[in-house]
Amino acid sequence: MKLSTKLKLFSGALVIGTSLIGGVTLAQDTSLSFFITSKGSGKGADLGGLAGADAICKSLATAVGQGDKNWHAYLSTIGPDGVDARDRIGSGPWYNAKGVMVARDVADLHSDNNKLSKENSLTEAGMMVNGRGDNPNMHDILTGSMLDGTAGPSTCMNWTSSGEDGSANVGHHDRQGGGANPTSWNFAHPSRGCSQPNLIATGGNGYFYCFAAN
Repeated sequence: MKLSTKLKLFSGALVIGTSLIGGVTLAQDTSLSFFITSKGSGKGADLGGLAGADAICKSLATAVGQGDKNWHAYLSTIGPDGVDARDRIGSGPWYNAKGVMVARDVADLHSDNNKLSKENSLTEAGMMVNGRGDNPNMHDILTGSMLDGTAGPSTCMNWTSSGEDGSANVGHHDRQGGGANPTSWNFAHPSRGCSQPNLIATGGNGYFYCFAAN
């Protein structure tokens, strides 16, 4: 065999080898990266601001062995230093405690294609949260956001108020009920107030969404 032919064959083998190596698909991490908190602060919508809410996410995730991730609450704030919830949660994809992908990315999360539902929007321990028709109903989830994940006008003083006045934009994790957008997971209606009794009376329990911001 001529040297040139051998070189061509060798070169082809390198190309094939490189292609095979480059074509290896790494397994996607489907561990917990999204959940509804199994408890709130106990002080209504006073979560200790964003930092306090993030700490709750971290603590709950740590309790189920997922504390090494960068956990952020899906909450918006308003004012000069306001932030949009959609900008706090990373790029996705996000998986629930059962390994179900609830959204591929931020655009998917805020579209009709997401897989958020009563069955998929689980707590950090993989438990279902009471929804409409359950006793008590706890489907109101604090977000302070609009449908597109940007900040809404109601955030209970940026998650520092547990008073009777004010309100917080909430979503319905079970995608049903009343309000301006009853099937929305992140903005169904404003709460009745900011205290724990107010939130309970509206149909919630001071819970919120947590995402691993990768």
